Amino acid sequence: MQTIRQLDALRDALASFRAAGESIALVPTMGALHAGHIALVETARLRAQRVVVSIFVNPIQFGPNEDLARYPRREMQDARMLTDAGADVLWMPPVEEMYPGGFATAVSVSGVSDILEGAHRAGHFDGVATVVAKLLGQVRPDIALFGEKDFQQLAVIRRLVRDLDLGVEVLGVPTQRDDDGLALSSRNLYLDPDERQRAVALPRALGIAARSLEKGGSADEALAQARDMLIQAGFEIDYVALVDAETLGEPAADRPMRLLAAARIGNTRLIDNVAVEPAA
Repeated sequence: MQTIRQLDALRDALASFRAAGESIALVPTMGALHAGHIALVETARLRAQRVVVSIFVNPIQFGPNEDLARYPRREMQDARMLTDAGADVLWMPPVEEMYPGGFATAVSVSGVSDILEGAHRAGHFDGVATVVAKLLGQVRPDIALFGEKDFQQLAVIRRLVRDLDLGVEVLGVPTQRDDDGLALSSRNLYLDPDERQRAVALPRALGIAARSLEKGGSADEALAQARDMLIQAGFEIDYVALVDAETLGEPAADRPMRLLAAARIGNTRLIDNVAVEPAA
C-alpha cells in the first residue's frame, strides 16, 4: 500500500491505475479506523480494481465547541489495518494541502442539510460537502463508499453528486455493530465502561420503536417510548425522528422510512439509525 501526502504524488499514482484501465473506489474516512471502516474497504475491493482510502480529520466540519482537538488520531495503526484489508493507496494529506492559503470556496447542500444534524450542528454539513467534493475531485473515483450509520450525511452526499453531475456511484454500506448492537464509531473510544454499558440503550430503543411501527403502531407512541428509554439510560437527547428513507422529509406509511437519533451520554455524542419498512 502506498501512503501519499501530496496531491501531485496522488495524481501520479491514480494516473498509473487509469493507464492500466483499472477502476477506482474511494473510501473517505477521518481515521481511528474500526471494523466498520474495514467493511467499507472490503466492499470497495469487490466493486473496483483499486481502492483508495483517505484519512483526513476535516477541521471545517467541527463546530467551535466540538471535539476536533481530541478526535482520535492513530495513523500507524490505521495504516496497518488498511494494508491488511488490501487497500492500494492511503491518501493522508495535511490540512495545508487540502486548504491552502487563500482557500475561499464552500459547498452547501440546502434542504437535506438543514434538519436533524444540521439543526444541531450549524455549518457541519457545509464542511462535509466541501471536503467530500474536494476528495471526489482529487481522486475522481468510479465509486465512493460511505457507511449508513451517518445516514443523513449519505443523503447529503448523494444530493451533492446528483446536483453537480459528478458521475460517481455513491454506495451506502450497512452499519456495522458490536455484539451488543452498539453501532461501531470512532467516538465510542470516548466512553468509559459505565457509559459504554448504558450506550446500548440507543440501538435497543430504536429497534423496539421500529418493530412497533412495522406492526402498525402509532409513530408518536413509538418515538415517545424510544425517548423514555434513552432518558432512563442517562442520555440527553438531541432528536429522535422518523423520516422518509429517501428524502428525509415527512414519512409516508407506504414508503420505506428511517428512524434517526442523536443523543449525548456523558461527554460523548452518539448517532444511530435503523430502517423501518412499511407496515404490512
